[in-house]
Amino acid sequence: MKQSEELQKSGAENGQQPGRADEKDSPLEKLIDVHSKALDDLVNVNSLFTIAVFIGLSFASPKQHSLENRPECDADPVVAKTLVTYEVISFACFLVSSLAAKSLKVLLNFYKIRDYIELVGIPDKCLRKIILSSTWRHTLFMVSALASACGIIFLTLSMVNVVQIRLGKLSCGSVYTLKSVISLTVLVSAALVLLYVPPVIFAFFARMKENSDKKQSNTV
Repeated sequence: MKQSEELQKSGAENGQQPGRADEKDSPLEKLIDVHSKALDDLVNVNSLFTIAVFIGLSFASPKQHSLENRPECDADPVVAKTLVTYEVISFACFLVSSLAAKSLKVLLNFYKIRDYIELVGIPDKCLRKIILSSTWRHTLFMVSALASACGIIFLTLSMVNVVQIRLGKLSCGSVYTLKSVISLTVLVSAALVLLYVPPVIFAFFARMKENSDKKQSNTV
């Protein structure tokens, strides 16, 4: 008894309240922290891809000759225009993904303290039932993941056009062009399907599991 009283006393002196440590170590807090770190990593990856977008735009200058040294293998202006179009679309996708991820991280931080905040001048129902709802969080999560995946796809398509500009058009039958395009397409597709999609699906259903467990605990 003496030891427990001393521990409580020392905790009170340090400004800690009883049970506060348990709240920080709760499964919900740990899940939110994991998702917050994952969102930060997603934003960082999007930033790297954005740099690749601007590098790809530098290859869209007119009158570029391929390394094949054959006039029929030089890319026409249509290839360069397609390159710019795909680069702009991929940039927009990465931007949307980063904005959705940042918004979701803000909402997750507010979700931790949802019982201690209120809105001034706005109906509280807007906060509880819309902004902090699981449906809105799931929507932001899927928008961020899908926008990032679409950005990767369009960035890959733009890289195919970069390869055609530098190594020759696909219709020219250049071995180097075919090797580059096939390797790029296969590796990126495999990475999306095998490495990117499964964790995203797992994270999405982990959120739903957490919400369903909370609903079950409230009904008990």
